[in-house]
Amino acid sequence: MKVVFLTDVKNIGKKGEIKNVADGFARNFLFPQKMAELATDAAVQKNQLEMKKNAQIQEEALKKIQESAENLAGREIIIKAKEKKGKLFGAVNKKKILKELEKMDIFVEEKAVSMNESIKEVGDYEIKVELGHGIETVFNLKIESES
Repeated sequence: MKVVFLTDVKNIGKKGEIKNVADGFARNFLFPQKMAELATDAAVQKNQLEMKKNAQIQEEALKKIQESAENLAGREIIIKAKEKKGKLFGAVNKKKILKELEKMDIFVEEKAVSMNESIKEVGDYEIKVELGHGIETVFNLKIESES
């Protein structure tokens, strides 16, 4: 029996695939759990439209990520913090960096910013941001005295 998978089924098929499966498996497992439907002409056309729509959404998301990467690449961001003899009173962490990025209308997730540990000293730092789809960018972070 030919079916269109509505969800990923481990070791059997991925969402959107059209495959032949055993009749009993389809009727007793896939159909009741809404994991697949019979591959009628209407279902196949609906599946193709959905796949095209998903491809467009993915393409738009990739363009936005590339724009963010271009906007952020090589940029210098300055954070002012209270310090004494080069040591900061409060560490600069991912959340503070994200707030500065948001002020510049650059929105990234916290997990995208790569930092081993919080910054505790005045100085210049390179921060790597992994935006997804294999796109990474680096910007300069400068921690200055607030005084």
